[in-house]
Amino acid sequence: MAIELVPLCTLRIQLKPPIAAGAGPTGTRLIVELVSAQVKGDRLSGEMLGAAAADWMIVGPEGTGTVDARATLQTDDGAVIFVQYNGRLDTSQGWQFPMTAYVAPRFETGDERYAWLNRIQAVGKGILYEDLSLDYEWYEVR
Repeated sequence: MAIELVPLCTLRIQLKPPIAAGAGPTGTRLIVELVSAQVKGDRLSGEMLGAAAADWMIVGPEGTGTVDARATLQTDDGAVIFVQYNGRLDTSQGWQFPMTAYVAPRFETGDERYAWLNRIQAVGKGILYEDLSLDYEWYEVR
């Protein structure tokens, strides 16, 4: 059985500079707030809603960045969707741009038009640029 990747959307995210909380028991904590997010796709399209959106990243001593991001989206037709994604970013060579991130988004919504999102697993690949913009392609895994 083969895995099928069905295009879900692209995202253009603008980030703030990281807030370094310092080294803790699991690594160096960086909080990277999202300024904005534009979502475009045939199946999912909208933008970030509110300001409570960030990546609570941990960078391990060997340079593995562990992504832990959460945001709220509002679709072009008014649905509210919570998205959380985890993943990895290789910072072992330092912060050399562009950088690639690999993530696994999950969705939650009470809007019946988008209830199908509650039942899928998505995967994505993103490129982080020096200006702290981040471009993702997300796919539904089937």
